[in-house]
Amino acid sequence: MEIQVKIQKEQVRRFYEVLWNGYDKTAMPALLHPDFEFRGSLGQETRGRAGFADYLDTLHKALGDYRCAIEDWVAEGDKVFAKMRFSGIHRDRFMGYAPTQKPLCWIGCALFTFARDRISKFWVLGDLKNLEAQLEAQRDRAPQDKQASSVNPRVEGVK
Repeated sequence: MEIQVKIQKEQVRRFYEVLWNGYDKTAMPALLHPDFEFRGSLGQETRGRAGFADYLDTLHKALGDYRCAIEDWVAEGDKVFAKMRFSGIHRDRFMGYAPTQKPLCWIGCALFTFARDRISKFWVLGDLKNLEAQLEAQRDRAPQDKQASSVNPRVEGVK
C-alpha cells in the first residue's frame, strides 16, 4: 500500500509539473486514465483526455505563465488531496474579464482518484471569491475607453 501511495503522489507531482506547468499534453496517456473525469472550480466538467486538453488550452491562453504549486498533500487508498496555489498573467478573456496583463494568484484544493497508477478523476475547488476580487480591482484600475466601459464583464464567466 505504501508503494502505491508513493506512485500516486509521483503521478500528481508529474501532473502539475509536466502537464500543467510544462504544458506538455503528450504526457496525458501516462498520467490520465482513458475515461478520465474532470470537474473544475470554473464550472467545467469533462470526460476523457480530449475534453481536458481543450480546458488546458483555454486556461493557458487566458493565463500566460500559468503555474500550479503543491503547498501540501496527503494520500490514502486510491486518493491524493492537495492544497494548491495557482498563478498566471491575465493575457486573454478570463471569467468574463478583459485581459489586464497583470498577475493573478489564488489558492485551491484538488482531489485525485486513481485507477491503478493513472488519475481517473480530478476534482478542483479554487478560491473564486478572491480571484474575482483581483479581477475586479484590476479592471477598476485599468484605463477605460468608451467601448470597453459599455461592456459588462460578468456576462461571460463561471457557470
